[in-house]
Amino acid sequence: MAFLRSVLHMVWMVLTVVPYALAIVVGAFWRDRTSLYWIAVAWLAQVIRGARVLLGIEVRVTGMEHLPIGKTMPAILLVKHQSTLETFLLPTLMPHPLAYVFKRELLNVPFFGWAIGRLDMIHIDRSQRAQAFGKVVEQGKRLLAQGIWIIMFPEGTRIPRGQQGTYKSGGTRLAIQTGAPVIPIAVTSAKVWPRKAFVKRPGVVDVSIGPPIASAGREADELIREVEHWIETEMRRLDPQAYAKS
Repeated sequence: MAFLRSVLHMVWMVLTVVPYALAIVVGAFWRDRTSLYWIAVAWLAQVIRGARVLLGIEVRVTGMEHLPIGKTMPAILLVKHQSTLETFLLPTLMPHPLAYVFKRELLNVPFFGWAIGRLDMIHIDRSQRAQAFGKVVEQGKRLLAQGIWIIMFPEGTRIPRGQQGTYKSGGTRLAIQTGAPVIPIAVTSAKVWPRKAFVKRPGVVDVSIGPPIASAGREADELIREVEHWIETEMRRLDPQAYAKS
């Protein structure tokens, strides 16, 4: 049954991405990028709705009161990365547009990649690290000034449930250079949507948003250690079974 449900959800995603992606690609000729972004979020909401109906996945969010208030208040979200689910989910929860930092190869994915190429995102060439970070800072300053929040996964890749990756300081370096606070976020998505797994399971995904951490006067490595401590402590609180042996 779980396999059949997962097939149906995949079909749902494929069928729905086409009209939304085309609306973004065609709409790019006359719409502003903010309105294009909310079209993309409308598709992501369809994916999350489909996950609830077809897969039995529910989402429980705490800590929304920790998000900065104000149309142009900046924030850099640093998120635990366990599966594709949080990349779809976070834009549907946040009151501000989000800009992902992602590898430019994703732009070649039919429909999905074509659409995100029209949005205010930061796509980088990972083979050119120094130039890539310079691009992140340059575009990050511009986007944050417009009230667009930057979202990054400090572990860099999806991490299996109950495990901890190496937290990299790119997000905190950006925060220090832009003066934006860091918002740590823990997500237990691998309980229902495991890393690189096609078959999903019903259950509840917890999203816990931590208090903002000021970046002024901080060192990047020190700041990322604080982010890591908060996220990993929270992950063990939210999903103790996964960390029972650690």
